[in-house]
Amino acid sequence: MAAASSKGRKTIFYCSNCGYESTKWMGQCPGCHEWNTFVEEPGGTGRTAQGQFRRKKTLARPVRLADVTAETNERTSTGFSELDRVLGGGIVTGSMMLIGGDPGIGKSTILLQVCKNLAGRGKTVLYISGEESLAQIRMRADRIGGQADSLYLLCETNLADIRQIIEEQKPDVCVIDSIQTMYNEEVSSAPGSVSQVRESTAVLLMLAKGLGISVFIVGHVTKEGAVAGPRVLEHMVDTVLYFEGDRHASYRILRGVKNRFGSTNEIGVFEMRGSGLVQVENPSEYMLSGRPVDASGSVVTCAVEGSRPLLLEIQALVARTGFGMPRRTAAGTDYNRVNLLAAVLEKRCGIDLSNYDTYVNIAGGIRMTEPALDLGITMAIASSYQDIVIPEKLVAFGEVGLSGEVRAVSQVENRVMEAKRLGFETVVLPKANMKSCKSIQGIRMIPVETVREAILIR
Repeated sequence: MAAASSKGRKTIFYCSNCGYESTKWMGQCPGCHEWNTFVEEPGGTGRTAQGQFRRKKTLARPVRLADVTAETNERTSTGFSELDRVLGGGIVTGSMMLIGGDPGIGKSTILLQVCKNLAGRGKTVLYISGEESLAQIRMRADRIGGQADSLYLLCETNLADIRQIIEEQKPDVCVIDSIQTMYNEEVSSAPGSVSQVRESTAVLLMLAKGLGISVFIVGHVTKEGAVAGPRVLEHMVDTVLYFEGDRHASYRILRGVKNRFGSTNEIGVFEMRGSGLVQVENPSEYMLSGRPVDASGSVVTCAVEGSRPLLLEIQALVARTGFGMPRRTAAGTDYNRVNLLAAVLEKRCGIDLSNYDTYVNIAGGIRMTEPALDLGITMAIASSYQDIVIPEKLVAFGEVGLSGEVRAVSQVENRVMEAKRLGFETVVLPKANMKSCKSIQGIRMIPVETVREAILIR
């Protein structure tokens, strides 16, 4: 395949996964070893965004680690405790944050709400949109309620003009919605292409670090759920957040997948309402709302995301199959894990599922793959198979091994205290975890060593 177009203009091939450049197309990327990730883009003028910022009058010199002053990063609250939790305590000055998610899930809404909160506290905020007009943004602002004097709007896609305005105004916080609409004149390719996204992000990153501006950028996602454009975009920014959930449902899960200033295990829970996104400060109660009463196959379990325990309802339905091959379906958890636990029930507990379809669902639409859900899944399947109702005020958690043993899990005290706080009376937990929660009073704890013991509890 030629590396030049019919008009003689040079073209370059980029890996859409890691950003590796090549003068010719290759089936496998030498950088990340992925297959069929190279895309063709027109070559630029040679003046890249990185090259513009590399021209310095003085040469940088290495500095001894002992001579570097350790400064505590200043954090600014977004006005949402759930978002602050995911960010690690708030917005770090000079940081660059990427928010991705499906269309219509609420990325622009939550960022406009954050801008309104920051502007209300005296921060200068610049909201730059390449997809909506000023009137459309004003309509959304009226819907979420109120305006602020220090919140400025700009509808522009030319990165050179945007850079000039940012350098002149020097806002405290800047929002780019979205990075796929930004256009760098130094790169001769269409907006949204691999080279445009990479070079535009590089310019904004240098502005954020050089001027001490906190920058939020919105990224569209592909059908696979990854941010459209090269994966190098995620490597360049400081924080990567993803909105999860069905846009037609009311809940939203904000999950951090990268954070240089905090944990990547935290999640934030929001609910979409007519006035915008509202944070859910008690997600356990929210996830258990509408739970059926006196129904077999329903068990409450406790998962932990970062430092937050979440009570979830696991539902199982076991029905006789009408085909030769029984079906196994898992929604909200790992399909292969459900198959493994079904095999453990057959081998270690004598529950014959070979002629039964098995469906497992985590109610509320949230997705969890923590091993502590194993005991709840096995108890739910056994409950539906035997058509025996699990007590309504019972919580079960623990990891299940292939021998049918129930293994210890982490943060067991937080899990038990969360169950007690929401009024549950009984906790089924691994026997190996009993030592760490003997001091907890006011709730009955049943330690188990095997799955067989757990499914016999009534």
